[in-house]
Formats: sequence, structure tokens, C-alpha cells
Amino acid sequence: MYISPFFRQLRSAYQAELDDLTFDSEGRDVLKKRLTAKRREISFLVQMMELSPEMVAVVMHQGLRFKQPGVWGQVLGHEGDDLPEWDSLSAAVELQPWAQELAQTFLKQPMGGWFMVVAAALEYMHSHPHLRGSTADDEEPEDSADESHGQHESRSQRAARDDDRHPDDDDGTDDTQTLDEAGADWLSDQGFDRKD
Repeated sequence: MYISPFFRQLRSAYQAELDDLTFDSEGRDVLKKRLTAKRREISFLVQMMELSPEMVAVVMHQGLRFKQPGVWGQVLGHEGDDLPEWDSLSAAVELQPWAQELAQTFLKQPMGGWFMVVAAALEYMHSHPHLRGSTADDEEPEDSADESHGQHESRSQRAARDDDRHPDDDDGTDDTQTLDEAGADWLSDQGFDRKD
């Protein structure tokens, strides 16, 4: 699965932000407490969502369930100035009640829809450990498939095939290719170019 430079950069910053919030100076896990406190600062955070989306996006942590993972896999291939509209993606994700309230606050802002797409994509990557890996796995595939006649599968292709599905998305199929194609078809139907 291809991850754009935009999302590769934000991925590490998002993970670092979560790591900073997780433990206090005595090594105790305080993530839940700190996220609750951060969510109370929403009026301040909306001012930062365009310049530092990864610092604000953490407030949505664990507030989303991805109903159409193939769609979100396709979103990761987009750059920040080429993202699909939130309205076209909102059906592909389910928000917890508390996250819906936060989302409504963000969506009232001029860049709120853009931010919600970024926040959901960052949380999607975080919820799929194989998408948190090294940037070597994010490179666009070479045209070497013709040379090998499909006999060899890259490490990133194996990881995507084996791990792309979220545990909550058990539909009885392991076909990541089908999920990616479905996501590409869906985005194409929304008027976006395919990122094949």
C-alpha cells in the first residue's frame, strides 16, 4: 500500500505525540487522563488544526471505527492538498458518540473537513501496526511485476495482504486487493483520480 510523503511525515509526528502523552515522569500510563484533558481544550486546539494537525488529531484517538478500510487505504496515497472531502468519506467511518461531538466542533471551522480526513487517516494508520513501519515499505511499486511474472511478492505487499483488515471488519475475506480496489472504485465514483 502506497503512503504519500504527506502522510508518512504526519505518521511519525502523530505517533510521537501519542508517545509523549502516554507516560508521566514516573512511567505510569496516563494517556486516557491526558487525552481527556486535551479534549477539554478544543476551543484552543481548533486554531492549530491546519498548522499542526497531528497534535490536534490525537484528541480523536480511539474514537473511530473503520467500516471500509479499503477506502482509507486509498486516502493514504493522497497528498495534503489533494484529499477527498470529509462528506464523501464520513460513511466509511463510524465515530464514537464523544468523537461525534468533537467532529462537529471541528467541522464548523473553515478547514474542518480537511482536518477530519487527516485525523481519521492518522488514526487508521495507527490502528494498523503494519502501516506504522519504515518508509521503505511505503515506496510506490516498481514495474518489476512484468519481469517476475508475479512470482515474487514484496514484503509490503505481504504485509498489506496479511494485515490490512481491522479486527472489527471481519467479513470473512482476506483479499486485501479486493479492499484496495473497492476503495479505489469508491473514491473514483466520488470524482477523484485513481492512485494506481
